[in-house]
Amino acid sequence: MSWLLLVTNLTGAHQSRRVRIWRALKAAGAAPLRDGVYVLPVSETARRVFEEQRQELEGAAGTAHVIEFASTSGAQEASLRNLFDRSDDYAKFLAAISAGLRQARRPGEAEARRRLNRLTRDLASLTATDFFDAEARQQAEAALADLTTAVESRFSAAEPHAVKRAIQPVDRKHYRGRTWVTRERLWIDRVCSAWLIRRFIDPKAKFVWVKKIADCPKSAVGFDYDGAQFTHVGARVTFEVLLASFGLEADAALVAIGALVHYLDVGGVPVPEAAGFAAVVTGARTLHADDHALLTALSPVIDSLYAAHAARKES
Repeated sequence: MSWLLLVTNLTGAHQSRRVRIWRALKAAGAAPLRDGVYVLPVSETARRVFEEQRQELEGAAGTAHVIEFASTSGAQEASLRNLFDRSDDYAKFLAAISAGLRQARRPGEAEARRRLNRLTRDLASLTATDFFDAEARQQAEAALADLTTAVESRFSAAEPHAVKRAIQPVDRKHYRGRTWVTRERLWIDRVCSAWLIRRFIDPKAKFVWVKKIADCPKSAVGFDYDGAQFTHVGARVTFEVLLASFGLEADAALVAIGALVHYLDVGGVPVPEAAGFAAVVTGARTLHADDHALLTALSPVIDSLYAAHAARKES
């Protein structure tokens, strides 16, 4: 296969810049071959990273060269691939997950969610530099999903169970000016679903947050609890079910938010902004005990996330 080399030279007088470049290369997963020489598998991302550091070096009166080459033997190929073996990193991550599972049973929601956010961020960074899909990757992703489930079970009671049924399209005009009900102490799927309802389905929606499902008003439209009209169906979380039910899946920005909600709610394919968004929601929950206030505080955040995805799709 093909590889990229970054060969650098920078005098000791620029020690702070040298450290900054080293950190950027380490974050990108570049492996050092020797002092000042780094290697990455060929990709557009690798070219961009090396080009950015080349410009940084030349701006400091240093020199840098980006060189593409191909492995000349099976032994060389194996040696280079071994530089990117993430087995030890995955082992440390799985050990941290095991500790997190033990600690998830202890009281303290804020600390449990901070730990989960940190591990989510750690796995995203690790998989971003796992260029050869290590066997432990799926195990790590499954373990993180288990921890997410444990934390949600501990601090978000009555999480809905997925049902097996076809998702039927509904007429939006029958859902205008309605009262919508879900479980109190909103978390990712519920707060994003409430945002979606008010933003794209029922602008005049009124929300009721209940402690017990038995307290749901009979005339209300239920979401994200067992027996609700809109809840988990098959592999889809409530947010995704709402998208499908109300014909909103043509909106790529909403689908992108759906992928974020899915990952944070039930696991699956990592999403780059997941850790940051979960941290914001965790902080907002700490600041706002009232769910109406929580939705008000987080709606501009989700609006901004939607605008960012919409702009990305248009560019």
